[in-house]
Amino acid sequence: MDRTRLAEYLRTRREALQPEDVGLPRGRRRRTRGLRREEVAVLSDMSIDYYSRLEQPRGPHPSEQMLAALARGLRLSLEERDHLFQLAGYATPHRSADVDHVNPGMLRIFDGLQDAAAQVVSHLGETMLQTRLSVALLGDESVHAGLARSMHYRWFTDPATRLIHPEEDRAAQSRVIVADLQGSYTRDGKTSRAAAIVDALLAMSPEFASLWREHPVPGPYCGPKRFHHPQVGTLELHCQRLIDPDRSQQLVVYTALPGTESSGKMQLLSVIGGQRIQTDS
Repeated sequence: MDRTRLAEYLRTRREALQPEDVGLPRGRRRRTRGLRREEVAVLSDMSIDYYSRLEQPRGPHPSEQMLAALARGLRLSLEERDHLFQLAGYATPHRSADVDHVNPGMLRIFDGLQDAAAQVVSHLGETMLQTRLSVALLGDESVHAGLARSMHYRWFTDPATRLIHPEEDRAAQSRVIVADLQGSYTRDGKTSRAAAIVDALLAMSPEFASLWREHPVPGPYCGPKRFHHPQVGTLELHCQRLIDPDRSQQLVVYTALPGTESSGKMQLLSVIGGQRIQTDS
């Protein structure tokens, strides 16, 4: 670990970012060039003291998880992230297995959608980022680990995952998920993470196995969806997707038509926040 060069690198990348780049107000009295240390700490989900010590440099040896959080907070490109890991004494992360690094361009758009129900999702249904309203609508999807990080996997292995959609819509949703996995499996190959999910589901879910044999093909867009929320009831929402072809990520935004009952319910959810009540269905 090269502490001095790591500290210099963090400082230069912090100073290169402007508040507008990460969705923060500039304010009238800002004298700092770029972002403040405390702003980077918040964006990276770490304490201000921890980040400050890394820049001084007198901090501890950061873990790979901390470095990944710093790369996200500083909006680093893949090449910049790789250099960060090397300065900290780690090998370059394997990009083929990466599910934590969000493309900086995608992050910039996401930062401007904090009042919307938006999330960044991998091509395997792994939620990488969520806004507050997305958590209120869908629940906190960052709590899962292993294969369960994939909503595609949870859909066929955890019955509670299906409660978000009305029962009459679930068969169509199953088909959409299998089609998405089929596309990822075909593109990534038999030794990929997509293949690991598919193999597990073929062994565990007769429903998945039956649909898999039909070779469903994904549709051209994310169509209207109905969601059943335990506190506000059924919402009819439209889905918009921005796909990053280089990173196999997509920014998904759910919106309601203005003036509709669902629009009013979304406004209520923005007040409720992430306080969800568990119900049975």
